[in-house]
Amino acid sequence: MATFLYRLGRLAFRRRRLFLMAWIIVLAAVGIGAGSVSGTTTDDFTLPGTQSQKAIDLLGKEFPQASAGGATARVVFEAPKGQKLTDAANKSEVGTLIGELKTAPQVASVSEPFSSGLVSKDGTIAYTQVTYKVPKADLTDAASGALDKVADKGEKAGLSVSLGGNAVQEKSSNKAAELVGLVVAAVVLVITFGSMLAAGLPLLTAIAGVVGAVCGITIATEFVSMSSASTTLALMLGLAVAIDYALFIVSRYRGEIREGHDPEEAAGRALGTAGSAVVFAGLTVIIALAGLSVIGIKMLTTMGLAAAFAVAVAVVIALTLLPAILGFAGMRIMKGKLTTKRHRAEERGERETMGTRWGRFVTRNPAKMLVVSVLGLGVLALPATDLQLTMPDDSMNAPGSTQRIAYDTLSKGFGPGFNGPLTVVVDARSSHDPKAAAEDARTLIGKLDDVATVSPANFNQAGDVALIAAIPKSSPSSEATKDLVTTIRDHSAELKKDTGADLMVTGTTAVNIDVSQKLGDAMIPYLAIVVGLALLLLLLVFRSILVPLKAALGFLLSVVATLGVVVAVFQWGWLKDIFGVDQTAPIISMLPILLIGVVFGLAMDYEVFLVTRMREEYVHGAEPTPAIVSGFTHNARVVSAAAVIMISVFAGFLLDDVALIKSIGLGLATAVLLDAFVVRMTIVPAVMALVGRKTWALPKWLDRVMPSVDVEGEKLRHVLEAREVSKEPAPATATRQG
Repeated sequence: MATFLYRLGRLAFRRRRLFLMAWIIVLAAVGIGAGSVSGTTTDDFTLPGTQSQKAIDLLGKEFPQASAGGATARVVFEAPKGQKLTDAANKSEVGTLIGELKTAPQVASVSEPFSSGLVSKDGTIAYTQVTYKVPKADLTDAASGALDKVADKGEKAGLSVSLGGNAVQEKSSNKAAELVGLVVAAVVLVITFGSMLAAGLPLLTAIAGVVGAVCGITIATEFVSMSSASTTLALMLGLAVAIDYALFIVSRYRGEIREGHDPEEAAGRALGTAGSAVVFAGLTVIIALAGLSVIGIKMLTTMGLAAAFAVAVAVVIALTLLPAILGFAGMRIMKGKLTTKRHRAEERGERETMGTRWGRFVTRNPAKMLVVSVLGLGVLALPATDLQLTMPDDSMNAPGSTQRIAYDTLSKGFGPGFNGPLTVVVDARSSHDPKAAAEDARTLIGKLDDVATVSPANFNQAGDVALIAAIPKSSPSSEATKDLVTTIRDHSAELKKDTGADLMVTGTTAVNIDVSQKLGDAMIPYLAIVVGLALLLLLLVFRSILVPLKAALGFLLSVVATLGVVVAVFQWGWLKDIFGVDQTAPIISMLPILLIGVVFGLAMDYEVFLVTRMREEYVHGAEPTPAIVSGFTHNARVVSAAAVIMISVFAGFLLDDVALIKSIGLGLATAVLLDAFVVRMTIVPAVMALVGRKTWALPKWLDRVMPSVDVEGEKLRHVLEAREVSKEPAPATATRQG
């Protein structure tokens, strides 16, 4: 691996114009392709095998007119202040708007507010439910535009009209996040390198990588339905890792030049050493993200694969485009006019670096540092014991958005449960009296404490399957509604015994509850699969049993502590004003899974970058403790800069208006902070100092069967040393005089 990358680095450096032109052509091609597609994204959640999905499948067969799997929208009307919707003029205007909705493209049905009891008691608020013939992913622009036109006409007529439901198009997210991340990254890179040129290269290649990845994902939406959050997650991760990977290679390149190598040789050596670490660090991230597909939820699968693609592009960019650009920069990259006197002294070896001092401090006090770090993470993890999961609904949209206004208006007029009605399906095909079974089910549901209203049963043409709409008193994401769904389902056995009919609950709220439950159940198996695969990879990289184990255990500490912080902020409301959290709510159920996948990959990044240099020093003859300190001397500054860049990129997404993106941003920023500075820079060296040589122990039989990947560049070193020896002139022989 190291030898191949060494040759690739030299080739890209030497043929820099060819490599640069190739990348320009690739980026132009995907850019043109992305601009010519009209693919759509979706946030629909389906999970085969759940009761809600079984009910949807049954409704699709018995109630095709109900479009159980179709997109839905709620159009909420509110009368002007001092008026009622039941006033003649307002009632007429609402009727006209309802008529337009009925003739809109792809609409299957539209409820009548005034004849269906969908008007509030005071007559000021009403709503209609619009059901489409197709799921959200298949909605056309004309269908979505019709909703907006109705809302605009209603507003011009003096009514307040807001839109909710999954058929409503999401507004574009706040783009300040990316800008904040890039600005902070630029500042950190300038401080790290002391050179505008050296700082600009990681940013330039990162932007190229992100553009290529996002354009590729956009093209993919033409062929597959992807989550609307896929591009955001890919952008977030692609930007962070692309900067980090380039940062490590540029730093190593500058180090090789300081050791006296010419620029082309330095590029080859940088790619052969730091480039190898980049490959395996990228592989761990890709494994963790691609592993999301094993959960079986399409939205998570597309998010994971999109982000994995962005990371793969970042790795390829770092290995091909970056050394080519280094070829254009040449020796100018060493000109650090912005460095401080202290930094210049550290580079000349006249002063110890902060990393060296920290490495020595930790290795002198390993037990104390280990105990303090573990206890600190344990305290942060305590709120995670109260973790509650939910799926996103309109209450989590940004204040002022039409979805949030519709949610709040509906709650004000009818109660929060009207935002998440439950669709109860009575499958009486095996019952001797289907009508009696449906009536028994309706009576049973009506007696439950958290039920606000229950509609009469609506039968299919055969008269053996009934639909009942139950409105909870509590909000869709509340624990009370979750308990209500469970209670109704628990009564299915009782109804089956008495009438022979089955009782199932579906609808958006029930689907969300089922998906949330499945995500919670999937966390441990997913963790086992991803960690297991990554442990095998790290075993190959470090040829050690202990290093992969402590890497995984350290990750578990950081991710549990991160969940504790997220629960404290988003669920308990601690410091919510500082983080711009509008209201407390259960944690979005996909967040723990995403944190596990993304944070594990990033944690292994720092493990690989930091420990690879330690192993390199150890393999080259250093004692265990000096090898640890040497690893900090060479890489602590760069790892710290990389962590600060990642933290800033992720924290920038706290500026986003969407609760899901905001929570992902806080979670990832916290995880990187804890994992980089507490786990990788404190716990890991403390454990290694306590264990000593056993850190690198590997059974001989395992060492023999494992392939050698040479991440630390030991084989490359021997190849280069042999080449240098062959270049030396042969010693002159003395001439015998006679």
